[in-house]
Amino acid sequence: MAKRKFNNEENERILPWQRPKRREEDPKAQELISRIMEDPSYRLAEEDPDFIKSPRARGIRLQLDYLKVELKLQELGVEHTIVVFGSARIVEKKTALKKLDAIQRRLRSDGESKQLLHKLAVAEKMVEKSVYYDDAREFGRLVGKSGRGPQDCRVILMTGGGPGIMEAANRGAFDVGAKSLGLNIQLPHEQYPNPYITPGLCFQFHYFAMRKLHFLNRAKALVVYPGGFGTLDELFETLTLVQTHKQEPMPIVMVGKRYWNRLVDFDFLVEEGTIAKRDLDIFAFADNAQEAWDMILGWHRSRKRPLF
Repeated sequence: MAKRKFNNEENERILPWQRPKRREEDPKAQELISRIMEDPSYRLAEEDPDFIKSPRARGIRLQLDYLKVELKLQELGVEHTIVVFGSARIVEKKTALKKLDAIQRRLRSDGESKQLLHKLAVAEKMVEKSVYYDDAREFGRLVGKSGRGPQDCRVILMTGGGPGIMEAANRGAFDVGAKSLGLNIQLPHEQYPNPYITPGLCFQFHYFAMRKLHFLNRAKALVVYPGGFGTLDELFETLTLVQTHKQEPMPIVMVGKRYWNRLVDFDFLVEEGTIAKRDLDIFAFADNAQEAWDMILGWHRSRKRPLF
C-alpha cells in the first residue's frame, strides 16, 4: 500500500482554539478577548494569589501548610523528633555581657533613670540565664550524637527555628555534624531563621496551628528551657493534650527547676483542685542537659519503647 503524503498546509494546520478570532471577522474581537484574559477569573487557581489568600481558601492553605512539611519529613525518613522550646531572648554569655556593658556605659554617660536601671536589671538577668544557652547547645549535641550517625534522621532534633534557646539547640546538633529541624512562623515583622538549622530542613508556616501539629506529630520528648509567652503556650498546650489523652504520653522535661518553680506554682493548682495530683506525673524537672537526656532515654526504656 502506498504511503500517504501530507502536504505542508496540513502539517502546519492550527486547531480552531489555538488562535483568537480574526480581526477581519470582528474588529473588536482582540480587545474583547484581552479584557477576558486579563481578568483574575481567567487565572489558574494555583496561580491566582487573590484567590489563594482569600478567606474562602483558608482550608486549602491549611492543607498546604501541613502537606509540604509532611511530605518532606516522610522523604527524609524522619520517624521521631525531640522537641526543644525556650526563650528567643536568652543569648550566649559573650553576647549577654556585651549588652550589659553597653547599658553600663550609658548609665555612666547619661546618668541614672528608671528606664535605664530596669534595662540594667534585665541585662544582668540575661547574663545569668546565658548558662541555659550553653546547656541547650549541649542538649543538641547529645541528640545529634545519638542514633547511627549524622545521616540517620529517624530521631532528629526539632526547634522553633528562631534565636536564643532554639538557636543553641540547633547549634549543638550542628557542632557534631548532625541534621536538625527548624519550624519558623511567618510574622508581621521580618524574622530570620537561626544559621544552624540544616538547609532544606527549615520550614516556614503561615498558621500556628499547623506548626503546633508538626511539633507534636512525631514528638517522642519535649524539653523546655526558661521562656516567655511562646514557650509557655507550647508547654501548657502539650501538658493539656497529654492530660486529656489527645496526645500519647511522652517525657516532658523542664530544665531549670528554680525558674519553673517560681514561675508556676503547680502544687497550688493541686491544692486548689484545678488539677489532680496525678497530673504532676506528666512532667519532670532537670538541672541540665545530660540529666534531661538520661530522663528521656530512661522513660522510653522503662516502657520497652527505646528510641533507637
